[in-house]
Amino acid sequence: MRPDGWHLTEDVDDFLARAGGFLRSRPALHNTPLTDIEKLRIRRPDAHGPVTAIFGRLESGGEVHAIFYLTSRGRLGLTPLSAEQADTLATHLAGLGHLPSGVIADHATASAFAESWQRHTNAAPTPFWRTRLYRLGTLTPPQPRPEGRGRVAGREDHGQVMRWCREFCVEVGEQISIDLIDSGAWADSRFGDRHFTFWETADGTPVSMAAATSIVGGMVRVDPVYTPARLRGRGYAGAVTVEVSRAALTAGATDVVLFADPANPTSNALHQRIGYVHVADFSGYRFSGAPEAGWSRHQRPDRREGATRSG
Repeated sequence: MRPDGWHLTEDVDDFLARAGGFLRSRPALHNTPLTDIEKLRIRRPDAHGPVTAIFGRLESGGEVHAIFYLTSRGRLGLTPLSAEQADTLATHLAGLGHLPSGVIADHATASAFAESWQRHTNAAPTPFWRTRLYRLGTLTPPQPRPEGRGRVAGREDHGQVMRWCREFCVEVGEQISIDLIDSGAWADSRFGDRHFTFWETADGTPVSMAAATSIVGGMVRVDPVYTPARLRGRGYAGAVTVEVSRAALTAGATDVVLFADPANPTSNALHQRIGYVHVADFSGYRFSGAPEAGWSRHQRPDRREGATRSG
């Protein structure tokens, strides 16, 4: 049996072999680590090439109780930790010379780690992101249902999808994705692996769009949802969110989740009306001295009715 404590590796396959069961045990709460680590696994240079990230698992009594991952851009992702566990991790990372540019986790964990990191490194934390996690309970289509129907976006819709994703990024200030889209690096953007659905009117005109991740650990995350400003307030966003949520359930997802800005009462009320239930709040902190490029509002949710997103 391995000793209790944090165990680090750069081998994503070994990490998932040892910690995958823990991540899948709470797929809604662990949705971001599940999708982020899967993307790192898939997008490594080749089947046997290195992953530019560090993975850690906290073991006690032969069982995994928490994990972290630190990407090459310095983004630190955590599953829930106690204040003592967060402090132990901060001490361990600082001692090894691993310097995250920021942290994202549930609010209590992110705050505890940020405080500990400042004590150990004098790097001041600045909050930059706050969001609310919802998990689908009983799917309840909105009434009255807006005119039109849902349609899965195909290859012929790629231009429209890119334009709306770029408009979405402009609204929420997601400069990293704008730069990737403009440079033709769609596959490297966070939208490149998403599955898109339109809500379109009776004459076939798209009026709203929603995307979903592939199933990982039984979980699908809906992100983003976007309606152009001129078309908002007609129920299209709720209708298309129901479409992608139903499709996820049909595909076998056991947990369907999404994030919403707690400062946006319209989107929060909408999600709850169609059956989503609040699970937890999440926060992000950027550390002083860290390069801006690693974050650049990458995790900031919007405050608008027509555009919703996750971390």
